[in-house]
Amino acid sequence: MSSSIISPTLKTTPSSQLITVAAGCFWGVERVFKKHFASKGLIDAKVGYANGIPIEGPVTYEKVCSGSTNYAEAVQISYEPSKLSLKEILDIFFRIHDPTTVNSQGPDKGTQYRSAIYFHSEEDGAIAKQAKEQSQKDWFPGYQIVTQIEPLKIWYDGEDYHQEYLDKNPGGYECPTHFLRTTPKI
Repeated sequence: MSSSIISPTLKTTPSSQLITVAAGCFWGVERVFKKHFASKGLIDAKVGYANGIPIEGPVTYEKVCSGSTNYAEAVQISYEPSKLSLKEILDIFFRIHDPTTVNSQGPDKGTQYRSAIYFHSEEDGAIAKQAKEQSQKDWFPGYQIVTQIEPLKIWYDGEDYHQEYLDKNPGGYECPTHFLRTTPKI
């Protein structure tokens, strides 16, 4: 695996845009986005590792889970902005995990499970900050959203067996925090 800012295997089009999000275990996050936006403008989504520290050798699941790399398990999304807005994507992002917990989602603990939005343009960074403020007000009043918002600096694709893992392994582990919330956290 080699690093870049864009997954070398992510499908894109000349008009597609990208966003990279981290919301805990990447298997469930990938599944929710693909299921929710499959026919609504999602072009592709890949799981991988974002914004860690440079290390010797390839970035692997085992190294990320060791806690020594500071990479987040993340999902890189390619979408058609004429059919799907970044605001819609981020609304779902904030509702499919608990962005008020530091470095954890349910039983999953460690920096790899942090909540983060890694933007690919300054404009998208501003939209992410607005989405965070709106979600704070609408979905998490009385709690502090701790989601990091920063530019994507480095990306490694997750290993092949992690891509579409829950589709390939229907009984596989799925973080209990990955569901679409319909009411605010109280």
